[in-house]
Amino acid sequence: MAKAARDTHPFEPTPGRVPEPRPADAPAVSLERGVAVLKAKLRTLPNAPGVYRMLDKRGDALYVGKARSLKKRVVAYTQPERLPYRLQRMVAETVTLEVVVTHTEVEALLLESNYIKRFMPRYNVLLRDDKSFPYILISGDHDFPQILKHRGSRGRPGDYFGPFASAGAVKQTLTSLQRAFLLRNCTDSMFASRTRPCLQYQIKRCTAPCVGYVTKEQYAEQVREARDFFSGKSRQIQEMLARRMQAASDAMDFEAAALFRDRIRGLSHIQSHQDVNVAGLEDADVIAAHQEGGATCIQVFFFRGGRNYGNRSYFPSHEKNLELPAVLAAFIGQFYDNKEPPRAILLSHVPDEQELLAEALAVSAGHRVELAVPQRGAKRKVIDQAVTNAREALGRRLAESSSQRKLLDGVAAAFGLDGPLDRVEVYDNSHVQGTNAIGAMIVAGPDGLMKNAYRKFNIRAAEVAGDDYGMMREVLTRRFARALKEDPDRETGAWPDLVLIDGGLGQLGVAVEVLAELGIEDVPLVAIAKGPERNAGRERFFMPGREPFSMELRDPVLYFLQRLRDEAHRFAIETHRAKRAKSLQRSSLDDVPGIGGKRKKALLLHFGSARAVERAGLADLETVEGISRATAKKIYDHFHDEG
Repeated sequence: MAKAARDTHPFEPTPGRVPEPRPADAPAVSLERGVAVLKAKLRTLPNAPGVYRMLDKRGDALYVGKARSLKKRVVAYTQPERLPYRLQRMVAETVTLEVVVTHTEVEALLLESNYIKRFMPRYNVLLRDDKSFPYILISGDHDFPQILKHRGSRGRPGDYFGPFASAGAVKQTLTSLQRAFLLRNCTDSMFASRTRPCLQYQIKRCTAPCVGYVTKEQYAEQVREARDFFSGKSRQIQEMLARRMQAASDAMDFEAAALFRDRIRGLSHIQSHQDVNVAGLEDADVIAAHQEGGATCIQVFFFRGGRNYGNRSYFPSHEKNLELPAVLAAFIGQFYDNKEPPRAILLSHVPDEQELLAEALAVSAGHRVELAVPQRGAKRKVIDQAVTNAREALGRRLAESSSQRKLLDGVAAAFGLDGPLDRVEVYDNSHVQGTNAIGAMIVAGPDGLMKNAYRKFNIRAAEVAGDDYGMMREVLTRRFARALKEDPDRETGAWPDLVLIDGGLGQLGVAVEVLAELGIEDVPLVAIAKGPERNAGRERFFMPGREPFSMELRDPVLYFLQRLRDEAHRFAIETHRAKRAKSLQRSSLDDVPGIGGKRKKALLLHFGSARAVERAGLADLETVEGISRATAKKIYDHFHDEG
């Protein structure tokens, strides 16, 4: 039975609850100031639904919450004796409160989820890994539709099938779909320019509509079969192909029979890679959670058209004592903030405010959404399997975290550092003869690599673009000058406990100078350089005031530091290559004032190349669709300015 919706929130004090004992260093004065701020705001708060944000002295959001009555909710934070110490700290850091009034509590819930993802307040449950999922698109804006992977907004006309849990799952499915339905995957421009079939036709993954090997009607039948397959009619499609294969065999047309055989194998390959298929489960997401050791793992399985499109693990960040129903409710709100929910969502546990969540998802999706917790039958079995996956994933995560902590402690011991290392920053540079120069920073902590904290630095000073020392100086100066400006009191956890630099004594000297100039004296610096002949395993380490040293060849701490160094190098190289590829894609049209992407595309389609546009006459430019006489004159003058 669904739990009744309550006007509570994960971090709101519960009536009658005995507050946690207050530590000796509790911020009494600041707490009084924070309470005074909230009491002052109470005078103008309405008894209406809405969203409130508690902000710190830098204007950053500490916490985002929603309420059926803003006034009643905020009153709870003005009674510090009823607050646990964590919330006392939050109130103590609060210097102002901002509110947005909404028409309904459902609107408040939707806005709250959006704000949490946007502002990432550290006292909320946070879903950090929330990339969009890939889909398969059968385009609808061409006489011969294309099948391709799609990620992002659905602006292009066509049919979208998914979501898939990973890009790998989409790629695997696309390959099998091409074998089964022989649909083209080439771009429209390539399709229009073909004079003979491409390799896809030769390997029997396309029927070559580009050169008229099939008619528009025949190709439309292929597309219809693919759509029927995604709509759950896979058995009918397979039986139809089997009948055609048998008929071709009976007619001694063994080549056609072999083609149908390969198409059937393509369908079977897709089905064999869908590990869990549940009878009666058409379009649904399965969300299961397991909590242990103050951490939570949430597994999401995607079922569409009766088929399993894979699963993904999430580890939301939250207070250790927060109960699973509250974590699950916060996760669901944020997870579907940028995704359309299916009509059915099967859950392992009843989330807080289940009915309100279902109503909010229905408003967002434009159709009814059911949140159900199956108790028996086939659906319960798939829930149990998802819970098992969540339990095992969390176990691996905790084991890795424990191992990571041991390695970090080993690093601290090797470098003679006090206290635990919670944030290690590693720096590297990349360029080719001074061009497209970038600096890169990666971050590691107790839970592994913190990829959302990675940063790239486009080198601004042209004179240092080929100078490794100058590049390192610019990167470190920008990084720590910004840290001093945004977090001078080091309250956010964004300051490193150790800075590791890929380089030798020279790079270390630059780092020491930069921090000294900025007045930073307590950030440990270490440079790691490969040994003779750049041999991995013979690295030498440089630290201020200490002789260079090496570690034992089989030391796990050395392997760990090598991995960090290699990850920084990988990130630097990839970022440099992306920047270089982008610069290669630029054309002379990019420098013409007032010429955006749409007009640039029209010019290139009309003339074929940027060089042809440069040579075009004024009258020719005026004939291009979307190019006015004034714009044509501007383009012509840009390329024919004799001054």
